[in-house]
Amino acid sequence: MSFAQRLTTPIEEILEARLAGEPLPREAAYRLIQAEGDELLALFSAAAALRTRAKGTVVTYSRKVFIPLTNLCRDKCAYCTFARPPSDPRAHTMTPDEVLAVAEEGRRHGCKEALFSLGDKPELVHARARQELAALGYASTFDYLLAMSRLVLEETGLLPHINAGILSADQMAALRPVSASMGLMLESVSERLLEPGQAHYGCPDKVPAVRLHMLREAGRLRIPFTTGILIGIGETPAERVDSLFAIAEIHAEYGHIQEVIIQNFRAKPDIRFRHWPEPSALDMMRTIAVARLILGGEMNIQAPPNLTPDAYGMYLLAGINDWGGVSPVTRDHINPEAPWPHLRELADTTRAFGFTLRERLAIYPEFAERPEFVDPALRPRIAQLLRLCEQSL
Repeated sequence: MSFAQRLTTPIEEILEARLAGEPLPREAAYRLIQAEGDELLALFSAAAALRTRAKGTVVTYSRKVFIPLTNLCRDKCAYCTFARPPSDPRAHTMTPDEVLAVAEEGRRHGCKEALFSLGDKPELVHARARQELAALGYASTFDYLLAMSRLVLEETGLLPHINAGILSADQMAALRPVSASMGLMLESVSERLLEPGQAHYGCPDKVPAVRLHMLREAGRLRIPFTTGILIGIGETPAERVDSLFAIAEIHAEYGHIQEVIIQNFRAKPDIRFRHWPEPSALDMMRTIAVARLILGGEMNIQAPPNLTPDAYGMYLLAGINDWGGVSPVTRDHINPEAPWPHLRELADTTRAFGFTLRERLAIYPEFAERPEFVDPALRPRIAQLLRLCEQSL
């Protein structure tokens, strides 16, 4: 079929072909990302069918604690309220005692994941970061992250999930024995967003080629990996599609991407994009559904429930099968204004849409069962925690 023919093919035929196992053409995805009316309903129906065919009616989440190791960062994203300049009284690097206290509280509340989130290489631009690291006895933020991941794993048994910005292949290899999984949001492949006035201006670590390279390096290392896109930061609908295809192409080559997040921008009073319009829940649903059609039924696709507190259950109708990490202990330090739903509420909402909520680990079971994705040092602990998850069903 020619390009021109695909542009005029009825949406229903495109969706039927996708459900029959044919890949979704990129130009069809460009159309679907802007679907309305009957075409939108057909899109949701196809995405949900593809999800249910592969995943059934189980929707998962990970019980976690959020460990914001340092909120100093060398990037200046227009939408970020996590990173703080050194002069800000809220700038903080956690001490080992603070890290261990948070992890231990999480363990007491049944958490199994320790999400390490931190600014990207702050010591390269901030003297304060260098001074704090020196006082702690470390030469770099990475060295400190490695030590704290090991500390949490050994002292509490929580499985670290590392979200530390750009890491080299050697750094990821060093973290592999002390972390069950790692992650890096692709956010967008749009180079345009690096220009003055755009979301990623002044952010050397948000260059798409740099982030895509790290995703590929993680694949070569057989690391279970989380990535995703951030919508509503100035990208076009077509750029969302291009970002999802970039993820799909890397996963097709390496098979290591265990989940893809579709996350919505939230405006906050202390960011450069404080007056930027937020994407609607319908826009999120449309993007989720297209992501499901591009990535296929087997991919784990999640959307954060706390970022759309009044409508997150609707995302189940668009094809998600996971709620991501939810903490009974710590707030979402990336979106501090958005509290996690109580786990009972999350279960009730999930049930209201015809699904069953089930706990998982930071590494998904289908990856935990494959030896090449689990470092030998972690296998006994992961097996033990998998049994605990199964007992909680």
